[in-house]
Amino acid sequence: MGVALESDRYPDTGFSIGDTSPEINRMIFERTMRLTGEERFMMGVRMFDAARQIVWSSLPAGLSESERKLVFFERMYGQSLDDALMQGIK
Repeated sequence: MGVALESDRYPDTGFSIGDTSPEINRMIFERTMRLTGEERFMMGVRMFDAARQIVWSSLPAGLSESERKLVFFERMYGQSLDDALMQGIK
């Protein structure tokens, strides 16, 4: 399964932020690149954790724990688990 991504609006910075001016986009990129590899990695980890918390908190009430996990996976990753994997969750 491939995901179609919009091409870079600002290829010299590596970002595709459509609602930000090129000058601000460049500033964000340059500040990000001044961080160490570990700092950038941890920034990504924190963003992923925040996204997981948002998705988890948006799940409908009344689902069992295993149903919540299945719905969570589908929302996070955009696909369903196959039958063999689903048995491991239930």
